[in-house]
Amino acid sequence: VIVPGYDVKIFDGEGREQPAGAEGAIVIKLPMPPGTLPTLWGDDQRFIDSYLNTFPGYYTTGDSGYFDDEKYLYVMGRTDDVINVAGHRLSTGSLEAVVAANEMVAECAVIGVFDEIKGQIPRAFVVLKAGVEVDPKALRMTIVDAVRDEIGPVAALKEVVIVPALPKTRSGKMLRATMRGIADGREVVIPSTIEDIAVLEAITPLLQRGTSAD
Repeated sequence: VIVPGYDVKIFDGEGREQPAGAEGAIVIKLPMPPGTLPTLWGDDQRFIDSYLNTFPGYYTTGDSGYFDDEKYLYVMGRTDDVINVAGHRLSTGSLEAVVAANEMVAECAVIGVFDEIKGQIPRAFVVLKAGVEVDPKALRMTIVDAVRDEIGPVAALKEVVIVPALPKTRSGKMLRATMRGIADGREVVIPSTIEDIAVLEAITPLLQRGTSAD
């Protein structure tokens, strides 16, 4: 629920306000209430360029989300977690919401990886709930069908990889950018805040191959 004093809106990439249920960039109309971030230390211009120039008259949060019919705000993820599949912009947060809804899945991460034909394609990495045993192919088909029904065929999700754990920082942030870099074959810098580097090392072959070890 929006705190009084904040005029929050959902914009598409062209700055058009979106209706209920449509996901887009979460922005806040200026001026904002006292106590909000006024600038970046020692770099006013960077603050302006990063947060105020994208949609003039609005503060850009960098998050994506949507309002439901009752004006509840749902934050789906960061706008830089939007992938481009054959010209269609898709939020990995929306895809993750569908994947996570599966009763066998404890947590998941969806990343967009490079594809020569479509630009990017989504790949889902899932951790199963404790004690769950499932045929990987059956789980993949169930999740792929759910994404097709909820998001549409344009999502083009075909790969669902079961992993023992997902790499996170000590504060609990999923290291999606690091996973994406490894999957794309790029050199990556491992964040110093990583909680357990062994987790990342364990799934690196799966990120590179795109297939489950099951």
